[in-house]
Amino acid sequence: MKSATNDLIYETSPYLLQHAHNPVDWKAWHKSVLEDAKRTNKLLLISVGYSACHWCHVMEHESFEDPEVADIMNAHYISIKVDREERPDIDQVYMQAVQIMTGSGGWPMNIVALPDGRPVWGGTYFRKEQWKSALLQIQQIYKKEPTQLTNYANKLEEGLQQLNLIDIGNNSYEFSQKRLGEFIEIWKPYLDMTLGGTKNAPKFMMPTNLDFLLRYAYQFKDKKLQEYVLHSLDKISFGGTFDHIGGGFARYSVDDRWHVPHFEKMLYDNAQLLSLYSKAYKLTQDHWYKEVIEKTAHFIETELTDSTGAFYSALDADSENAKGNQEEGAFYTWKKEELEELLASEFDLFSAYFNINARGYWENGNYILYKTEKDDDFTKKHNISLEELYQRKSNWTKILSEARKKRKKPGLDDKTLTSWNALSLTGFAEAYTATGKNHYLNIALKNAEFIIQNQLNPDYSLFHSYKNKQSKINAYLEDYAFTVEAFLKLYEVTFDKKWIDISSHLTEYCFENFYNQENTLFNFTSKKDDALISTPIELTDNVIPASNSVMANNLFRLGRLTGTSRYLEVSEKMLQVISGKIGSYPMGHSNWLHLYLNISNPFYELAILGEQIDREQKEIQKKYLPNLIISGSNTESELSILKGRFVKGKTRYYLCEDGKCQLPKEELTHVLKNIALV
Repeated sequence: MKSATNDLIYETSPYLLQHAHNPVDWKAWHKSVLEDAKRTNKLLLISVGYSACHWCHVMEHESFEDPEVADIMNAHYISIKVDREERPDIDQVYMQAVQIMTGSGGWPMNIVALPDGRPVWGGTYFRKEQWKSALLQIQQIYKKEPTQLTNYANKLEEGLQQLNLIDIGNNSYEFSQKRLGEFIEIWKPYLDMTLGGTKNAPKFMMPTNLDFLLRYAYQFKDKKLQEYVLHSLDKISFGGTFDHIGGGFARYSVDDRWHVPHFEKMLYDNAQLLSLYSKAYKLTQDHWYKEVIEKTAHFIETELTDSTGAFYSALDADSENAKGNQEEGAFYTWKKEELEELLASEFDLFSAYFNINARGYWENGNYILYKTEKDDDFTKKHNISLEELYQRKSNWTKILSEARKKRKKPGLDDKTLTSWNALSLTGFAEAYTATGKNHYLNIALKNAEFIIQNQLNPDYSLFHSYKNKQSKINAYLEDYAFTVEAFLKLYEVTFDKKWIDISSHLTEYCFENFYNQENTLFNFTSKKDDALISTPIELTDNVIPASNSVMANNLFRLGRLTGTSRYLEVSEKMLQVISGKIGSYPMGHSNWLHLYLNISNPFYELAILGEQIDREQKEIQKKYLPNLIISGSNTESELSILKGRFVKGKTRYYLCEDGKCQLPKEELTHVLKNIALV
């Protein structure tokens, strides 16, 4: 039997460290471990999860902490634990394998592979007896009929290679408004017009989808679709998926009405939702969206930010309950008696607002705060003013926040990922433009400096992960794509050209190390990294948009700002390659559809030049203008779109479309009137 710790004790990932005291002889994914498997001819057991994953904890407790299970794993397998957030490349490759084998995927993900890493069996969560039985059976087959496993591995490998083959064909697609409308009509039957989001449960927020649909509805004046998006944003934030006391969103709702969340809170969800609600607030000026922005920003700042400006990754779903046992949602839920005692005379109104009744009841005497009415409607029904309601809500929040401080917080995954930090940077920059609060811009700038100081190398390569003052693991395409996106956003809100310069260098690094000329797309992993059993190419927009779709949009925006025609050409070629896939699954290509909309409809660049342009810049940023990118300078500038246009003593606006500019205007209102939507 293995001693009290295994090799994971030397790792920095919180998820791997959680397993460092298992009796299983866990190893991390290292070249030497893979070579050892080949040398000893032992099967690999690859187990992938992440620290906030509830069922990962369940399987650890049931199986990986069990001495009998550990004996089987240690005797017959080299067992490797992988943090899917730290190594998304490994996760992608083996998730594809599990999906081929079983038709579905998820975490924990468990794979048995030949010593060379090719998978032969896999699945997600297994109960202890299932797990023991399967491992013993596979070991017997490997011992007595190894060719059976080898033959299967060969077929599966072929399937994986086919999945990552991109058929560029000879098709040349015209990017048209008509085709765009057809995509939306294919999509609409999946939308839940009553409860928001997509039909059925569980329900994920899918911010990229809602972001695109909001933009499409606005540009094409589709009133019904716009109502659907805003209704979805209401429902998502009214329900238990939004933490009404501490701010921030849980990962998804287990039911179809956004009532009961899976309580883990991920940085990437909150980052994207911060951006999305900021855009919705710009469009509607709805006070509730501003409240969501402020509470979400506060959550990220207070719970997921360190002193250097770096953002942490996640909070667990589980925490200690009053009896000292780990329980999902214990930190977030309330007993009725507890609320009555804390709120006293305020309880009745609070109870009506947050449904401390059969509607808001969850289980085991626990209630999840669940708002079901707009504030306007609630105040009319209860004969109070909006100002009074806001005052009371503020008071409720203070009382319950203080009560929560006595509870044990959920576990924190305190590693920092460059891609998710960049998403958050963008979120805070968007929040700044929507609300005008300089504090949000300062948070974004501080995070940008963290990335530059710690994650960026002199050759413009990036690191993926940061923990304990150590930057490690070569960055993936997602890190470059989201960082360029964030820095381009920072340029728009500061007009500091350094963000364009760094973005250009990072983009060139991607062309040198990730670009695949055969299919005109970017590989997920760098050419400098050790090869896996297949080379993943990320195409489908999911809970997080695909790194290729982000890169294609970046190239479009950067090309428009700098006048670099190659960026615009590659961007359009990437969309050509993907266009044939969109019709069969438009909701999986929503971020690609932003680019489709950019190319098929009017898209503008606005150049602002003058010695005092801060006020005008902020005024434009507050408006919802999704088909516009802005640049500016208070001096002469060498940036392509600004060059030769500065006139001392005057503020001038140049509205340009596809490189052609209208005559300069000196009144902002005149310019904004000329921005056509379709």
